[in-house]
Amino acid sequence: MNVLSKWLRSYVPNILADDRQLAEDLTLRGIAVEGIHDLGPGNGHLFEMDITTNRVDAMNHYGIAREAATIYNLPLAPLDTALPAALPATKPFAVEIAPDTQNLCGRFTARVLRNVTIAPSTGQVAEYFALLGQKPISNAVDASNFVLQGMGHPTHAFDLDKIDGGIIVRLARKGERLRLLDGTERTLDTNDLIVADHARPLGLAGVMGGWDSMITAETKNILIEAAWFDPVSVRLCARRHGLHTDASHRFERGADLNACAAASALVAKLILQSGGTPVGELLDVLIPSVAARTASRPPIALALSQIQRHLGATLDDQPDQSVLTADLVRQVLTALGCTLTETTTNGLQSVTFSVQLPSWRLDLEREIDLIEEVARVYGYNRFANTLPTALPVIAHPTAAAESAVRARLLALGYSEAISSSFASEADGATFSSAKNGLIAMENPLSDEARLLRPSLAPGMLTMLAHNLNRDVREVRLFEQGTIFTGTADRIVESPSLSLGLAGELPPSRLHSAKDTAVFELKGVVESLLSLFAISPDALSTSAASALTFTAEAPAWLEPGRCATALLSGAPIACFGELAAAQCEARKLRQPVFLSVLDINAFYCLPLRRATARELSRFQAVERDFSFTFTDAVRWGTIADAIGALAIPELIRLAPVEIFRDAKVGSAPQGHYALLLRCVFQSNQHTLREDELSDWSTKLIATLTALGGVIRT
Repeated sequence: MNVLSKWLRSYVPNILADDRQLAEDLTLRGIAVEGIHDLGPGNGHLFEMDITTNRVDAMNHYGIAREAATIYNLPLAPLDTALPAALPATKPFAVEIAPDTQNLCGRFTARVLRNVTIAPSTGQVAEYFALLGQKPISNAVDASNFVLQGMGHPTHAFDLDKIDGGIIVRLARKGERLRLLDGTERTLDTNDLIVADHARPLGLAGVMGGWDSMITAETKNILIEAAWFDPVSVRLCARRHGLHTDASHRFERGADLNACAAASALVAKLILQSGGTPVGELLDVLIPSVAARTASRPPIALALSQIQRHLGATLDDQPDQSVLTADLVRQVLTALGCTLTETTTNGLQSVTFSVQLPSWRLDLEREIDLIEEVARVYGYNRFANTLPTALPVIAHPTAAAESAVRARLLALGYSEAISSSFASEADGATFSSAKNGLIAMENPLSDEARLLRPSLAPGMLTMLAHNLNRDVREVRLFEQGTIFTGTADRIVESPSLSLGLAGELPPSRLHSAKDTAVFELKGVVESLLSLFAISPDALSTSAASALTFTAEAPAWLEPGRCATALLSGAPIACFGELAAAQCEARKLRQPVFLSVLDINAFYCLPLRRATARELSRFQAVERDFSFTFTDAVRWGTIADAIGALAIPELIRLAPVEIFRDAKVGSAPQGHYALLLRCVFQSNQHTLREDELSDWSTKLIATLTALGGVIRT
């Protein structure tokens, strides 16, 4: 909403801060100013405000001025609601709230003005509307809009001569029709609350007035309505008819029951500036039960000790003395409109307040709400960066492990994603284990989300498809989340991790483009497990050394292109290419690779302790060995055999080149050529040639024993 600083200052004339400082101070107190625009000399600035939905009291100039007055501890000018003496009414006007709608309309006030003059707005109304960029209509209509912007309560003006008999607030009858001020004709629902006369509907209560009773240039007599309507009723009515008005915006969020009389008087005062006379007293129909739950709520007990305990230390505290004193609390809450009754026992630290809430602050319900108001007005930026001792912070047992896993996956080029916690029955049957039960919800959002997800796989596939359908060439995603199994009476929540890989993946030195993704997922599982130790007694030894693989995998993975990872014989992850039937069902036109990890099995292990060794001051020496092996000899076998030689000076071992092309003579059919590079380095001395020769002889003998043949 747009707010004029000039208008604000008319309610709090003694503000010494300039407009930009005022905007900053309001923002720091939760009344956010998102933009400031200079309106020229003497006109101040236009503030673009972002008022949260719970602060309907601040959706107007007077409410924001109250905040400013509270911040600077200045008096707030009262609203001038004095009217000329009213002439006696020759015939009382009738206002009735139907018995079955008294919980929907808690108050209805009506004021009669006669012999008014309908003319263009002048004076302050015309000036402020011009600065706000709001189009004026007529003095009667503008008065209602001006009061809405000024003090926040919606009102409406009827042409009194077009009202038949009197006003009755009731529910619409089936088939009734109403032409609204926007010119549209609506068929009313029997749940619509309407303002009607004795013959027909006059307007949708709290939403929009009707065409037949609107103010025109010929209007001479006016009825001003200021009422309170139930927020839920107004919201549902506005949604049914596809309407959203300034009035409905306020009523939907909870209007001030006690503001009706003041709003009516302010509108009448503006209209009477162009001529006219009030006739009769204000007609005011109040429903006590509504008043009891809105404007007359019971007081809240507020203890000073609780304020100091919850809010902790401030930057302005003195040694052994908090600035959050009873005087400060009294000053803040009184300025916000609360009425405080104070009780003191056992010294100043046992002060308790009984706080009567203002009728315009329906968002205040509990003691903690009042404590937050004290903190907000005092300024969140003025509190020390400490936590109360009563609220110790204890890290979750798996927090460090989760952070390590996340950091490793991000480093490997995967992006973290979050999917829905729900799944369809088809996905539940496909991706859940037979031994785990499915948890159905009693009130699902849709047929496609009837279950709590038993696996992260369906959500990962949905996210991969979303990216592929938008021409993302290469997708790498991971999700850490919770899966649900068991029964409705006993739901078991377990942490899980899913990996997704798809797109145009290039071939690697070891694998073709078709196989790259499968072995990349295998490498990711190994990399994640390398973060953890086998046991607390072997923190420097990677648990990946106990990892084995089997070709068995779930049915939703393509046979022959998948595997299951086993840690000490227990399955901890499955990975591979999504089965063709699943790709077809999900309309995926290219291979998709997926891995699901029982991350809880990882978290049961201790994190591996990072170790470092002193860098050698002596020169490292490289030696290359070129061998031909049969395809049956795996790299793991080669690495383990060389590791068994226990050469401390062998600090690095890596395959540099691998050739498999029999057509060009690189290696015979069923064989591959391997160029192996070994790096030797000592921490004690420069390596001698006889040492290198001895180690090379042992390496050649070991590789030959594995069936390797030296390439010449």
